[in-house]
Amino acid sequence: MFTKRFMLWTAGASLAAISLAIAQPLRAASPSDTTRLEKLERAVELLEKQNAELKAELNGLKSKQAANPADAKFKSKVTYDGKTYREQAVVEEKRPIYVQQRGPELKLVLGGFVQMNFEDGDVSAFEGRFGQTALKDRFRLRRARINLTGDFAEQFDFKLEGDFENSDGLNANRTAFEATDIFINWHQFPWAQVKMGQWKAPFGLEQLTPDTTLYTIERTLPTGAITPERQVGIQLWGKPFATIWPDAADLLTYYAGIFNGNGRNVTNNDNNNFMYVGRLESTLFKDIFGKGSFLKLGADILNSRDDKGTNISQSLTLLVNSDGSLSPFVLPGADERTAWSVDAWLKMGPFDLIGEFLQEHVDPRTVNGVPPGFDGFTTDGFYVTGAYFLIPKKLQAVVQWQHLNPGQKGNDGISSIVGGLNYYIRGDDLKLMVNYIHTWSDFRDANPEFGDDQFDEVIGRMQLMF
Repeated sequence: MFTKRFMLWTAGASLAAISLAIAQPLRAASPSDTTRLEKLERAVELLEKQNAELKAELNGLKSKQAANPADAKFKSKVTYDGKTYREQAVVEEKRPIYVQQRGPELKLVLGGFVQMNFEDGDVSAFEGRFGQTALKDRFRLRRARINLTGDFAEQFDFKLEGDFENSDGLNANRTAFEATDIFINWHQFPWAQVKMGQWKAPFGLEQLTPDTTLYTIERTLPTGAITPERQVGIQLWGKPFATIWPDAADLLTYYAGIFNGNGRNVTNNDNNNFMYVGRLESTLFKDIFGKGSFLKLGADILNSRDDKGTNISQSLTLLVNSDGSLSPFVLPGADERTAWSVDAWLKMGPFDLIGEFLQEHVDPRTVNGVPPGFDGFTTDGFYVTGAYFLIPKKLQAVVQWQHLNPGQKGNDGISSIVGGLNYYIRGDDLKLMVNYIHTWSDFRDANPEFGDDQFDEVIGRMQLMF
């Protein structure tokens, strides 16, 4: 490319010099002068022809490069060996890609995770999905989330997260992107932080444990039936000893929140009342029986006055159908519900023992003279989970017993035993899980006309965090 441009410049300069020479006042032309002039004219014609050819070739090269954008990755490098100039094509160095934050954030972290399930047998029977609510064998994109977290110098932090797995509300068999966690947290004082937005209301140890760190593939039925899951609201929380006794910061953590109470991604409250949720946690000891060991206790309480149409089993099922199976409980009338739970988590070396008991009272409520249309009931349930690393930090065995008593049709309890293995390829960032779940229904055992009362399922999962 350089050589061609050099030739064009030389030709142009020659033409300019010849033109100046011809423009000067001419002396009386002699035969020798006439001959020289004829030679110069022929030279000019030749240079003009070569110049036109070079321009045409240059335009052709430009057109070829425009038609082949890949050629733009190459640049020309001119070398000189003392005699001639040579042009060589070299690959253009690729600049690194980076993201620049718009504001004065001290830290921005982009992340996410994907969980893919294979479910075979009596799919989700442990959630009460059998009989008229039974599901088919399937591959399931369980979660596919992307999130952004950040910190500001002004003592604020935030999180934005969405899930590609959620139902879009148009078709039960379709999924679409939907918000999960969107909140701002002011942390100027560790003992009194203020959080606002949408996130999991502080109720239930298993519900508050991140999806990516659970020892079983799915949460238990009692957790899904009773806990409020994600809500929109505001919360005061903190660690009272964080400042005065830093080494014992986790000795006590409190949460007190006010929420709309009718679920996530819902613009309007169902009425003028709110859901009130509180939780206390206490880590009684840490690292006493080896590094990473601890004993954590927790307790929760919840109260909410809901109107007709509110789903009070936000993440799973609670309503007992005629054949003993379960469906989401959408209130046919107004209610007032009060729930509480207690939990404990003991970790010692490769061994974990986790337990939780939950109970909820659902009382019908008459509004403006309209009867509620259902009877009150009390739901309770529990789970106990044990886990042990057969190979340190690599292979973990898990067993679990769970039970839910919906309390709506007499002996309508559902119980399950879970056995599983977790293989940590790179911690929770990349792991494989497999669970075998055996479930039985007390209602179907007492009413055999409705069909099988014993169910079995195998679930496999691959998890990737980034």
